[in-house]
Amino acid sequence: MAGRLFDPLRAWRRAAVRRGACLPALALGVLSAVLAAPAQAKYSIDIDAPRSVKSLLKEHLDLSRFAKRDDVSDDQIDFLVTAAPKDVRDLVSTEGYFTPVVRTDVSTGEDGKRKIKLSVDPGPQTKVASVQLHFIGAVDKEDPAQENAARFAFSINEGDPFTQHGWDDAKNASLRALQAKRYLGAKIVKSQARINPRTQIADLSVTFDSGPTFTLGKLDISGTKRYPSWIIDHVNPINPGEIYSVARLNELQRQIQNTPYYASVAIDTDSDPNKPLETPMHVKVSEYPYNSIRYGVGYATDTGFHIQGAYSYLDTFGKAYPFTISGRLDQTQQYGRVQLAMPPDSHGWVNAVFGSYTITDVSSTNIYSARVGVQRSRSRQNIDTTFSLTFYDDRLTQNLPNPSTARALVPAWSWVRRNVDDPLFPRSGNIVRAEAGFAVKGVMTDQTFARLYTNAVQYLPIARNDIVLFRAEFGGVFTSGPSSGIPASLLFRAGGANSVRGYSYLSIGNNVAGSIIPAKYMVTGSSEYQHWFTHDWGGAVFFDIGTVTDTWSERVFQPGVGIGARWRSPVGPINVDVAYGLKNKSIKPYLTLGIAF
Repeated sequence: MAGRLFDPLRAWRRAAVRRGACLPALALGVLSAVLAAPAQAKYSIDIDAPRSVKSLLKEHLDLSRFAKRDDVSDDQIDFLVTAAPKDVRDLVSTEGYFTPVVRTDVSTGEDGKRKIKLSVDPGPQTKVASVQLHFIGAVDKEDPAQENAARFAFSINEGDPFTQHGWDDAKNASLRALQAKRYLGAKIVKSQARINPRTQIADLSVTFDSGPTFTLGKLDISGTKRYPSWIIDHVNPINPGEIYSVARLNELQRQIQNTPYYASVAIDTDSDPNKPLETPMHVKVSEYPYNSIRYGVGYATDTGFHIQGAYSYLDTFGKAYPFTISGRLDQTQQYGRVQLAMPPDSHGWVNAVFGSYTITDVSSTNIYSARVGVQRSRSRQNIDTTFSLTFYDDRLTQNLPNPSTARALVPAWSWVRRNVDDPLFPRSGNIVRAEAGFAVKGVMTDQTFARLYTNAVQYLPIARNDIVLFRAEFGGVFTSGPSSGIPASLLFRAGGANSVRGYSYLSIGNNVAGSIIPAKYMVTGSSEYQHWFTHDWGGAVFFDIGTVTDTWSERVFQPGVGIGARWRSPVGPINVDVAYGLKNKSIKPYLTLGIAF
């Protein structure tokens, strides 16, 4: 048999139209027979077919679908039985089976109910013999990398089974990849699946027209009523004339949503290939009310049950200054904070003044820390930067008498970069945090010191279902005096679900009369191997190690090993771990919401 052009999508649509119009068309064609037929005729159907097509036939075949109804007449059943072979051929062709053998057997039981057995041998499944992707338009000369991205996104390869949904998905994926940068107006101008039923092979070809390069223009903002629209202009990272990019539009959306004013943000652009230059960006927002209250309860192994809440007023002084009071209470800590911020300036920086207190009571050590300060922060693309000047007034109480106090005025800088493929469920990339600060004795400070802290997490995908995760953490306070002259909240302890598993929360530090006191230096590390059995469920094995000390030469590392379960829940990754501390010879369970910091 010679090769012939075949469009399985058209066959699917013909079958769908037939299913939707079967009974009305039949009623017109055999009206008198239908009127004379008994009203309550019924039948049952048994489909004998391989699993690869059986569920498809059960769900979409007219003969199967109408078996659930009790108002089908004998003449209508006859029509459905007659049409079944053609319907089966149309349906199984969408899964790449073009030479099915179909047999129907109809019998009548003692109760007068018809019994229909439909036997289907779909035959060999058609395989893809060749794939040809052609690109015309500006992409051919301007951006070979974008063409390669579109080719890579095409998910069908030679030798793969041919299915209609796979064919459609592959074309759409390539088109989306081409449209993701520069070529917003790209389209498919020709696609062809050439099927040879005799040899069971398919030759696929698609031609994409990239159209011209699009550039981005000014913002067209709608939905602003309570707060000035210039807030959105100030956080807009896109300059007019930039090459169109979905990633840049997503960044604009994140920047707007990072402000406290907007409940939702939708961004759209014009895609007229005749007007590709400086296409306007249509931004539609819905705003939060001036007053809002948020609260929640939860549980974590380290801190037990907690309750937290916040009140915000977003139009202080009638100038869109957000004023926020927030707090949290759990079994180890009490926390409260008051902050007054300004709207973002023309470069996206937000200035704020704040005051807070924290009371931490864990490992027989009580630390009270009061703070007041000012800060200047900005979030751009995947980087957050903060400059601050904070006054600390700390008091540490332990098992020994005479609590210690320490004060410091600390200029500080913090920087966070998130470079991962998925912010909620990362498989590849890394996240890095760095902090630096210092204080000078006599300038509202008891003791001169410098403080550094860094934390890095690396995600490495292994094959399709496995991930290796590495974490490293370092903190150091460098001073010539004792650690007692440094505010305790700026020193370090370790242990717990997000630190060294196998040890109690903040139980690694200087042991003084049974109290675990924070110290100058901390180093922790972790390696974890995850295997995902399904999309949502996985398991893990891990090894953690860490130390906290005032004198590096006297450091003692505390290792821990364990296993865990991982769940991609609707709110984020949930981790359940059981770890064994090799140094303290204890077993600890952990339950955490494992969102990357």
